[in-house]
Amino acid sequence: MSEIRLYVSTTEKDAERILDIFTDIFGEEDYALGTTEVDEKRDLWEASVYLMADEEEEVRQRMSDGLAPAFPQALIEREVIPDVDWIAKSLEGLKPVRAGRFLVHGSHDRDKVRPNDVSIEIDAGQAFGTGHHGTTAGCLEMIDAVARARPIRNALDLGTGSGVLAIGLRKIRNIPILATDIDPVAVRVAQENVRRNGIVSGLRLVTAPGFHSPAFRQEGPFDLITANILARPLMRMAPQLAANVASGGSVILSGILAEQRWKVLAAYNAVHLRHVHTLWRNGWVTIHLRQGQ
Repeated sequence: MSEIRLYVSTTEKDAERILDIFTDIFGEEDYALGTTEVDEKRDLWEASVYLMADEEEEVRQRMSDGLAPAFPQALIEREVIPDVDWIAKSLEGLKPVRAGRFLVHGSHDRDKVRPNDVSIEIDAGQAFGTGHHGTTAGCLEMIDAVARARPIRNALDLGTGSGVLAIGLRKIRNIPILATDIDPVAVRVAQENVRRNGIVSGLRLVTAPGFHSPAFRQEGPFDLITANILARPLMRMAPQLAANVASGGSVILSGILAEQRWKVLAAYNAVHLRHVHTLWRNGWVTIHLRQGQ
């Protein structure tokens, strides 16, 4: 089955507004969303939804309905994605990434690990998180800093993707970790990555949309919660996330564009999580918040 991209051509400013609309429509589902700069001089951008060809009619209609109030003239265009082995292709260009004491690398770069590195081996695959995106690297760097500064008794990695954040934390702290994702494929990929990294206990993986799983009650509240998702879902889940943080606990949020930072901070200040520190990487931010003093 072919994969396609449905997209709208627009300006940078409107591309972000349209991405917010697409996130509201598809943010809890298994669709990749994104914006891409096409021509800097002409301020031409594209806001896209990636999907399988047999879903086109339904997805196109939902996009059209969502765009109609603010962008009634928006033209939804279509591109067929070439049938390429993206896993093999992406491995060709992936280089090891350092974030704090962590080194995230593929199996083809095991020889790059130094004696004092905390090695996380993740090959490009079907789940987000190889360490190369600014959000993942930022989260790992922030996890390293928080783990050095404060005691952590248990942790939650919400939207775990490849499992890279949970694996990294488990390698530096011998604590129970719950890692969840809405996508069962991501959970299977994460399970394989956990085994690949030699972790045999202490890390529980669960398929769970949002906080709708008994696992959160069984394992929480948590001294540390990491959530590398997207700004809009993070803002929506702020009350539930705050309810699962232990007294004095820390929260690390990412998947947030720099210009979205203040909206995210406002949502979490409203549920009594205070800002501690922000890391900036390639136009993305990672935010550390704390419950209480």
